[in-house]
Amino acid sequence: MRDGAERTKGYGVGRIADLPKHLLRAMRPKQWAKNVFLFAALVFDKKLFVPSLVLRTVVAFVLFSLLSSCVYLINDLVDIERDRQHPIKKKRPLASGELRPSVAIAAAIVLAVVGLSASFLLEPRFGVVATVYLLTMILYSFVLKNVVILDVLIVAAGFVLRVMAGSLVFEVERFSPWLYVCMTSLALFISVGKRRHELMLLSKDANNHRAILDEYNLQLLDNMLNIATSTTLVAYSLYTFSAPNLPPSHMMMLTIPFVLYALLRWLYLIHVKGEGGAPEEIALGDRPLIIGVCLWGLSSVAILYLS
Repeated sequence: MRDGAERTKGYGVGRIADLPKHLLRAMRPKQWAKNVFLFAALVFDKKLFVPSLVLRTVVAFVLFSLLSSCVYLINDLVDIERDRQHPIKKKRPLASGELRPSVAIAAAIVLAVVGLSASFLLEPRFGVVATVYLLTMILYSFVLKNVVILDVLIVAAGFVLRVMAGSLVFEVERFSPWLYVCMTSLALFISVGKRRHELMLLSKDANNHRAILDEYNLQLLDNMLNIATSTTLVAYSLYTFSAPNLPPSHMMMLTIPFVLYALLRWLYLIHVKGEGGAPEEIALGDRPLIIGVCLWGLSSVAILYLS
């Protein structure tokens, strides 16, 4: 790994002052947006306006961001040679030689130690889930991402563990188990869309960049997307009129059209616009999708807290 990095053009010639910038890029701060799933319990347990619990959840968000950055560093270290052959990933700090592998290893260790230690201090049960998340994602980086079907399920599990972690930061009273089903199917929808984008982007050379892509084809991934889309919509619909913690008027069902629009918009971006490789960029960069999600969020909060 080190020899490959030293052969990369420009390796080791950057100024020390640039090190923090390259390290921060390798930590992928844009992907910290995924950790917003930790706020699900806070919102749906009607604790959004309790300052102390909001603060605890924000701290949990920061800690999961540290742990997820640790995972990204490890993943990039494992895939450094393949990333150099990828049309986009070759620009990453490790693959391009802007960041030394030794620095990335040291940073990953520090992030893991600080993140896990602080997690147990925040709440022991939260610390246990954070540990499970970190170990699962590390195992994914080395082994599980090469196991067909299981690879996308593990990515989806990462989102579910975020939701679970958020529900352990404080004593949850009204958080419905249906939301775990919704989050699982939604996370699967996102991870399958990402696989499809990778397969389309790399075309016939896909196996040279990610071996697992040789086990997939567009027909299988499109069928998986259809299943995930339908499951997400059905699960959310069942949640809106069967969860015991919701207003008895069933007004939460009024938010279903926003969820349907968001799913269809995401499918449009995948199939028509050829996007889906970076879910966080879609979620933060597509204005119609942002508007749809915001309308869902505002209507959900209004119904939960005002009904």
